[in-house]
Amino acid sequence: MEGQLEFNRLPVDCVSTILSLTSPLDVCRSSLVSTSFQSAADSDVVWESFLPSDYSNIVSRIIAPLKFSSKKELFLRLCNPIFIDDGTKSFNLEKSSGKKSYLLSARDLSITWSKEPMYWHWASLPESRFSEVATLRTICWLEIQGKIKTQMLSPNTVYVAYLVMKITGRAYGLDLMPSEVSVEVGNHLSKSTAYLRRGEDSKKQQLERLFFANRMQMLQSRVMEGDGRVPRDRDDGWMEIELGEFFNGENDDEEVKMRLEEVKGQHLKGGLVIEGIEIRPKH
Repeated sequence: MEGQLEFNRLPVDCVSTILSLTSPLDVCRSSLVSTSFQSAADSDVVWESFLPSDYSNIVSRIIAPLKFSSKKELFLRLCNPIFIDDGTKSFNLEKSSGKKSYLLSARDLSITWSKEPMYWHWASLPESRFSEVATLRTICWLEIQGKIKTQMLSPNTVYVAYLVMKITGRAYGLDLMPSEVSVEVGNHLSKSTAYLRRGEDSKKQQLERLFFANRMQMLQSRVMEGDGRVPRDRDDGWMEIELGEFFNGENDDEEVKMRLEEVKGQHLKGGLVIEGIEIRPKH
């Protein structure tokens, strides 16, 4: 108790400096200790330390003016997804740590033949945060790639990239062959396999698998048992499938290349809806 009283006698500026060396979560907890701690916890000194060093640049890229009266308010506003770069990207900070996350829209990706209406259809969906998503009509060569600079991300952080997607009720051919997924940063390459499959196993899918059984066995023989990733549900109503992970160092200046491709099967597939690729800290 005596130590706590001594701590409370410290100047507010001193307490603010100490709190700035912790985390946003710790500061919120500390604000409940006393009125002096609460005052220190609300200071710009504390919350500017949790903002990314390039926050001014990020704010300038927001498509709608962002109003805030303090660094704490700015931090909390940036914890909710906001549109930047003419709406082609969504950005937010992780509330507990202040780490950066991005969601690159489908328009910000390189999707093979996406400009050909015969193969891909661009449309608006009410459940998407972006104005357009890409819907696969029919194609035999599926290749989706996204890129981001490491300097846009938080340093000394392990990141994971995910393809954010949906599979329509009329989808076909998506899970006949495993897709190759990868994340490449400089000399580091994380590579694996993934299966674009729905939860249910319809008779139509069973017949498709039987028809392509030989091709599947040829490719799957190269895949380690249990290595294939499958989509999982997200809280926003979409699904995601992991493309890979990487470590972003202190002064890295590299380009992150994230890819999903299925080009060896040479069979038609359709019904895949692409919202984008998300890059977020690993937990």
